[in-house]
Amino acid sequence: MSNSYDPTDVQAQERKVSEKEIRERNAAKNEEADLKWLMGSRRGRRIIGRLLEQSGVYRLSFNTNSMQMAFAEGNRNFGNRMLAMLHAHCPELYMQLLKEQSNGIADDGHSRNDH
Repeated sequence: MSNSYDPTDVQAQERKVSEKEIRERNAAKNEEADLKWLMGSRRGRRIIGRLLEQSGVYRLSFNTNSMQMAFAEGNRNFGNRMLAMLHAHCPELYMQLLKEQSNGIADDGHSRNDH
């Protein structure tokens, strides 16, 4: 069997680890590029804004029902991870998202109150 594991083949193990690290680095670069691309348009920022809002990042998740609170904390964890990515990779676009949300700017550049 050519695919069998040989615990004495240190070079093969090191190659496997290095290949895995390369794949992980590439995946992280792709994720960063995708996030910057999405945040590069008003529409993308609205999508991210909705996801952050729906995940509960901006509110407490306390509930007397422990199962409901655990569910809400799971959603909030997703939002917090996304928020951390925004702060790490495109903080200026996150600030733009917040400004657009507070001003109520629609995708066409007009205020939502203009219609």
